[in-house]
This record gives sequence, structure tokens and C-alpha cells, in this order.
Amino acid sequence: MRVPGRTGPGSDQCCRRHHAVGRQWSPCGDGQRPGVTYRWITTDVDLVAHVERLLQQQRYALDTEFHRERTYFPKLALLQIADAEQIVLIDPLACDLSPLKALFESDVLAVLHAAQQDLDVLTHACGAVPRRLYDTQLAAGFLGYSTPSLVSLLQAELKVPMAKGDRLTDWLRRPLSNEQCDYAASDVAHLLLLHDTIEAQLAAEGRSEWASAACEELRVKPVSGVDPGMAWSRLKDVRVLKAKARGVAQAVAEWRERRAMSLDSPVRQVLPDLAVLGIAQKQPRTIADLAQCRGVDDRHTRGTIGKELLTAVETGLAAEVTMPAAEGEELERHMRPAVALVSAWVGEVARKQRVDAALLATRTDLVSFLRGDETSRLAHGWRNEFLGDGIRRLVEGRSALTFDGRGGLRLVDVTPEPAA
Repeated sequence: MRVPGRTGPGSDQCCRRHHAVGRQWSPCGDGQRPGVTYRWITTDVDLVAHVERLLQQQRYALDTEFHRERTYFPKLALLQIADAEQIVLIDPLACDLSPLKALFESDVLAVLHAAQQDLDVLTHACGAVPRRLYDTQLAAGFLGYSTPSLVSLLQAELKVPMAKGDRLTDWLRRPLSNEQCDYAASDVAHLLLLHDTIEAQLAAEGRSEWASAACEELRVKPVSGVDPGMAWSRLKDVRVLKAKARGVAQAVAEWRERRAMSLDSPVRQVLPDLAVLGIAQKQPRTIADLAQCRGVDDRHTRGTIGKELLTAVETGLAAEVTMPAAEGEELERHMRPAVALVSAWVGEVARKQRVDAALLATRTDLVSFLRGDETSRLAHGWRNEFLGDGIRRLVEGRSALTFDGRGGLRLVDVTPEPAA
């Protein structure tokens, strides 16, 4: 095996010894393999061939590197895949990624860690996400971990040390350095063994189905993003705006969001938050008035942009916009104290059962369930079996929480007081 002086697109050699992985990783789990290699894929032909190979496997590990600070949508910079025999680094700047759809739509299991952002990136870059997904971070939550990083989970479960990555590294530059390639490859090198280790423990605890259900929830979760019509509600200090100003803020923020999407540019580069609020307060009717709004500069008053902003102001002045209810306010007033009570019990159940509390129920889940929403995650499935009866008993006054004298809480039966 030749060890080139540099690795990545533009290099005349395609692979090097991956010293960052070394002896700790074995596709067979025996820990005896002296080292692994990674290979660059920079051509459509090679990618098609590799996808055909992966379609014969039972599973593969997947990770991505991306940037989004200069664009509206995440920009995929690198895609890493490991199977039982090798690691490949796929250059999305050089390859057409459409062949990956066949892999994602197959029955081959994709193993990722903290997959939410990866799924967002793949949706935009490939137009598809894996049909079968296993997230080691989510699954570890059913073993008592609380949103563990890959570094901490590898250390705890496999005793594999892994260097933390440089958050400021530029994954879009070419060629990538050997250090970047080593780090990228190490992100997937241990995932299959970690999958085996976690799944064996979950099976012993009878929790494999819970983890599978949680992974499927993540897989089908809508791609993260902003509803243009609700973009205004994320502005700082928007709650102090009066009714007409809220309408203008809503219309201008929606215009900004849609323009940022069309340009694939960060929203604040299209129009800063200060300008949105300034326009909402001043409600300009002319270009001269628009130029006087705080945060507005010459870019925003020239040509079609200025005209479009004035049109948005006019639209906003004709709209009636109310602030969305704060979390918990959509409950009837007499039910609001129940959120804190039930949250305390959920936290205690999570502690005793060694389950990440965020997997059991978020505050949004609790509010939805207490409101009687049939689509609430707590209304069905393993969460309902775990928590549903206890929540109902607390809310109905048939049970209460007491201290157990050992730093914990316990649920005890009580006799409900007769209705007045």
C-alpha cells in the first residue's frame, strides 16, 4: 500500500493507511485487524460500482460533512460510508449523487450517529434518505445515555479514543488534508461495531423495539426548516410590536425567507433582523421612507428589492396577525400546573429506568397529551405503555408524587377529593 503525500480529489493516489483507526476496529468484532484503509470516490462510474457493492451488504455506516454558514440550504462537502470491509470518502463536488437513491431505497440498514442534520443534508443533496435507519445516539438513550457525542460513546462502550474534530475546518476546500481525511473516516470506522454493542444490550433489556420506533420517528420527521409565513415569530423582541407592526413584520420576514431560499443565501444577508423590525415599526410607503428605516441600506432600496419590500409592507398592513401562543398557554389555565408535576414524574421514571428523559417525553409532548391531542406521541405506542396510565392517574387526582427519602420520587395512590 503506497502512502501518498496528500489525499483527496486532485491527488494521483486514491488511498492511504488509516492510522487513526488502527487496531480498535474490526469488521468481525475480534479486534485483530491491524489497520484499515479508506478510498476516495471522485467519479460517477466508481460511485455506481460502489453502490452496487453496498446493495449486497446487510448494513453500512454513514456520515456527512457539510457547511451552511454561506448558504440557506446545507451544502454537502463530503460523504463517508463504511461497510464490513472498507471505508470510502465520496466527493459530492465531483460526483453525481443520484445513484445513492437506490441504496437509500433498499433494505440495507444505514447506521448513523446523531442523524437529524445528516438527513436534512441528504434530503437536499440526494433527494432521499435511507429507508431503514439506526441512530446510535438515539439508541444509546435507552441505555441511560443523554444525547451522547460519538466521542464519548465510543470511549464508554468500546474504549476507543477518538480525537475531537476542528469545528472551524473547511470541508469544501480541495484537496483535503490527511488530518481531515483521517477524522472523516474515523467518524464511520467504528459505527458498525458500536451498533452491535448497543443492540446486544438493548436486546438483553427488551428495548430493541423502542429504539427501532424512535429511529423511525426520526427518519420520517419533516426536514428542519422555517415556514416562511412564521419566520417573523422567531425575531427577537417581536412580542413588543403592536398589531399593525406585527402584520408588517410577518410580511417582510416572509419575503426575506422566500428570497433567501431562491438565492440559497443566509436570511440575514438578504435583510438583517434589525431592518425587518425597523421596517415593521416605521411602515414606509415610499422608497425615501424605506431608506430611513433602521438597518436598511442602499442594497435594499434599489431596483426590484425596494419595490418588493414596499409591496410586503402594504400586504402586512392589511393583515391581522396575532402572536402564536407560548408553549403551555394553549392548555386551559387550570391544567397548566400539571405540566410541571408530570415533568417531574417523567424525569424520575427516566432516571430509574435508565432512559433519556427527552426520548420519553418533551414538554411539547406533555402539553399535547394533556390537551387530549390524539396524535400526541404519548397517546400511543411504547410511550403510552410506559407513561400514559401514570400521567392520567396524576391528572385525575388518583395518584400523587412523594419523596422516597432517598433523593427520588415515587407515585402513590390517593383517594380523589369529591367534586365541589
